[in-house]
Amino acid sequence: MSTNFSAAADAILDGVVTSNPRVPGVVAMVTDRHRNIYEGAAGKRRLDQPADMTADSVFAIFSTTKAITGTAVLQLVEEGKLDLDAPARTYAPDIGKLQVIEGFDDKGEPRLRPPKRDITTRMLMVHSAGLSYDFINHTYNRLAQEKGQPSVITASKASLMTPLLFDPGERWEYGTNMDWCGQIVEAIAGRRLGEVFRTRIFEPLGIMDTTFELTDAMRRKLAGIHARNADGSLTPMDFELPANPEIHMGGHGLYGTIGDYMRFIRMWLNDGAGEHGRVLKAETVRMAEKNHLGNNKVTAITGVITSLANDAEFFPGQSKSWALSFMINEEQAPTGRPAGALGWAGLANLFYWIDRQNGFGGYWATQILPFGDPTSFIGYINFETAFYESLRLRKAG
Repeated sequence: MSTNFSAAADAILDGVVTSNPRVPGVVAMVTDRHRNIYEGAAGKRRLDQPADMTADSVFAIFSTTKAITGTAVLQLVEEGKLDLDAPARTYAPDIGKLQVIEGFDDKGEPRLRPPKRDITTRMLMVHSAGLSYDFINHTYNRLAQEKGQPSVITASKASLMTPLLFDPGERWEYGTNMDWCGQIVEAIAGRRLGEVFRTRIFEPLGIMDTTFELTDAMRRKLAGIHARNADGSLTPMDFELPANPEIHMGGHGLYGTIGDYMRFIRMWLNDGAGEHGRVLKAETVRMAEKNHLGNNKVTAITGVITSLANDAEFFPGQSKSWALSFMINEEQAPTGRPAGALGWAGLANLFYWIDRQNGFGGYWATQILPFGDPTSFIGYINFETAFYESLRLRKAG
């Protein structure tokens, strides 16, 4: 499998950095339960600089941060310090101040009312609390444009004090839920989220180069973010998240290497065991990977700020639910990914999957806005498909 898949994967990576339209650079990896079985890099870190993309390049990993925050939440559940079904305001009182928005009055002021029930941490973990983002929701975008609601990119507490779009628990809506989970973790642990990650997750996993606050050494290896223009061309952006953030944003704030993230994926493949110690109990992993969204389903994302997000959906037409805290594809995906596998994505067109059934996981990393970039996404789908085809051939042979 390794030789055939490696050749196919190399060709896919080389293809996306030379096609028209192209991606600037890409890093992609696949791991089994023990080690990386494929590591590839192609293209440039920034199109206006000579440095090649390398396997140890540093990425803004955006929403692939969320699963790490979810892991920190699960650790506190194991220790009896956090009840997933208790009101989240028990731990983070400010979340109890959020009200439901029912539109705007004749003067353009938000019409607000108290929610019918409390938000719980479980609702936050499955994105059913009623929260969203301004780049995928028209109401939030109007609040940003007309009322000065700060973007989550500011990494500020004010950016989290947004109204709810519906009563908690009613349906799935992607948003700032995991940022609030980060606030809950900090309140219980009495430490900043980055410190919790470092001591309780990263050290047991052997993760060395993942952080909320870029070091000079990491910045020298940083892959630049690029804007996709209407004609398909790419423009390098001088974008960085705040260097000293007010809040460590559990929903999107980490920088790291893809090799580090593979160690995190391996922990989930290995029932919570890391290279240098256990992160989660096996029974916690088995509990967390199940559907916790009930009969609600994951829906498509609508791009409202088109410079940040296109309309996007994984595996259209197929049923998708949510674990703690990953998307679950409930049917075998067109790529060959089996039903019940876990995965998600990050804003700058980063994608990963965790296949606990077969014992494999993968990650595809680019740095392009808006989300749902066709060249990067199709490249990722081809990469995952090539892997499962090689796995099928190995099993058949």
